Amino acid sequence: MVFNVKKNVRFSHCDPAGIVFYPRYAELCNEVIEDWFRDALGVTFLTLQEEMRLTIPAVRLEIEFLVPSTYGDLLEFSLRVVEIGNSSVQLEIIAWHGEEQRVRIRLKSVMVSLDDLKPLRIDDDWRARLAPYMD
Repeated sequence: MVFNVKKNVRFSHCDPAGIVFYPRYAELCNEVIEDWFRDALGVTFLTLQEEMRLTIPAVRLEIEFLVPSTYGDLLEFSLRVVEIGNSSVQLEIIAWHGEEQRVRIRLKSVMVSLDDLKPLRIDDDWRARLAPYMD
């Protein structure tokens, strides 16, 4: 299964050349993950952090810029799980404009306790939530 969410390219995302400024894709990537947690996994980031005392910081981020996106474009982001490790999850996020891939993102995040900032084993409950989004 793949999680999809649409995002409008806003003026604030663009540089003076009128294209999406490259660090904005990292911010959009984080928005997509936050939407995925809320809409697909059933846990808001507020609940994750404030009640569960967990967070999922990125430890590796690769972004491949394929075609520029401009102000006013509607991008559809697709997210899938590539791998679930002991305490980490690898994701692939692709930004599409129609049939055209604009950006490919590979992200590795680690499940971390907010109490001591140490990695935690991804338990069976989390594995059951994540697994449907694997190939």
